[in-house]
Amino acid sequence: MIQAAVEFQNVHYSADGLHILKNITGAFPFGKITTLVGPSGAGKSTLFKLCNGLRSPDSGEILIKGTSIDSYDPVELRRKVGIALQSATMVKGSVLENLELPLTLQGKKIDIEFALELLHDVGLEGEFLERNAKELSGGQRQKLSIARTLVNKPEVLLLDEITSSLDRVSQRDIEELIEKINEKYGTTMIWITHNLEQALRIGHFTWVMMNGELIESGESSLLKNPRDKRVQDFVKGEVE
Repeated sequence: MIQAAVEFQNVHYSADGLHILKNITGAFPFGKITTLVGPSGAGKSTLFKLCNGLRSPDSGEILIKGTSIDSYDPVELRRKVGIALQSATMVKGSVLENLELPLTLQGKKIDIEFALELLHDVGLEGEFLERNAKELSGGQRQKLSIARTLVNKPEVLLLDEITSSLDRVSQRDIEELIEKINEKYGTTMIWITHNLEQALRIGHFTWVMMNGELIESGESSLLKNPRDKRVQDFVKGEVE
């Protein structure tokens, strides 16, 4: 039986009078890559905000490695559950200053050897440390953004459409990077993607969400032969 890194039990969430997540029950397996797919408005990004405590459910329970999310200090939780976004926002300054940002917020400095190791892990040369972060290419910024999330050594890493604005070569580069980090550190990855081929290629497991519900989940091969008619239509491109 695979251990759950993150588990949802009968979770509901509403905002502005809208029922956004409806009775979500399921688990993200420890140390695996789970891709999260579904049409726009399915509730995928909201689910992410619940995973790292930016939002709280109306009812139900969320467990991180078997412990209720309510038991965690918010700062500790966001170190344990990191997030990388499509925008890969950089602050003004060098690559080193951007990489060090999570520690700067804690009043700490990064060890240069650790910084170089992180750059190496994401496929950037050590000489990048002194470069202006704003001058990096889109793919390089995304690599730096991922390296920055690794500074706190998260156990779970949330990836929100991190390759959607990249060209095909850069997409594959980031995919290989994520697989490498998952293998090296055993980091649990939950990856929102609109690219079903990517979800099938990268995910060990997949969740399919629609209209705030978890419709189908299991090994990513489910996308080749979904059981649910709604998922069949979505995979065929008949649901936006």
